[in-house]
Amino acid sequence: MARLQGKVALITGAARGIGEAIARSFVQEGARVCLTDIDDARGAATAASLGSMAQYLHLDVREEQDWVAVTQALLAQHGRLDVVVNNAGITGFEAGDLVQDPENVSLSAWRAVHQTNLDGVFLGCKHAIKAMRAQGAGAIINISSRSGLVGIPGAAAYASSKAAVRNHTRTVALYCAEQGLQIRCNSIHPAAILTPMWEPMLGDGPDREVRMQAFVSDTPLRRFGLPEEVAALAVLLASDEATYMTGTELHIDGGILAGSAASPQVQES
Repeated sequence: MARLQGKVALITGAARGIGEAIARSFVQEGARVCLTDIDDARGAATAASLGSMAQYLHLDVREEQDWVAVTQALLAQHGRLDVVVNNAGITGFEAGDLVQDPENVSLSAWRAVHQTNLDGVFLGCKHAIKAMRAQGAGAIINISSRSGLVGIPGAAAYASSKAAVRNHTRTVALYCAEQGLQIRCNSIHPAAILTPMWEPMLGDGPDREVRMQAFVSDTPLRRFGLPEEVAALAVLLASDEATYMTGTELHIDGGILAGSAASPQVQES
């Protein structure tokens, strides 16, 4: 039996990247999935490619009225909402502004990153709880980052926002338990996952491959991770296999947080 059979899921930032991969995996596991994004053309096309088990709705995670409209629409359509994946996020580099260090990042850039990455997760958790309260159970999955566990000098706002997501996940988990609700809230912490988010840093041209290798040289597994590998963890957390997991964080980083690994040695025969 499909692991998410009968569940209704909402995924933010689902037009591409990790969000799209999660949506595809959820549909494959039997869930009815609402993909949301602010890129309406790409989001609608992605949902259409997933068939009748998927739909697309516009949702700007920074706007509370969007959350109200989308969650109410899903409850009216399906009578329930079982899973919310707060995936939408930005680095701050998207507009070509590569100055994101703690001394020189602008206040407007700092606020913009937090508005999407933190306010968006806050609103997602808030309205997920409200939508799931009637059934008394559900799963909230927040996509944080390895950057939420360590300092990132060149991406101060991003690291700060993802650290806050990590802690808010625990707060939501404890609040739901305190309320007597079986609404679980967990976080996933990816690192070095090859998605469009990396494009501003990798760039184009003949040096792209060199830059890619430089980025993964600090990864013990010596490669980028795939969005599908993150999606596999989201499926686990959304499923009934994880009903005793809440306030938990799962790391998927190719071993970066474990430390450094020596290069493999070739054995001579």
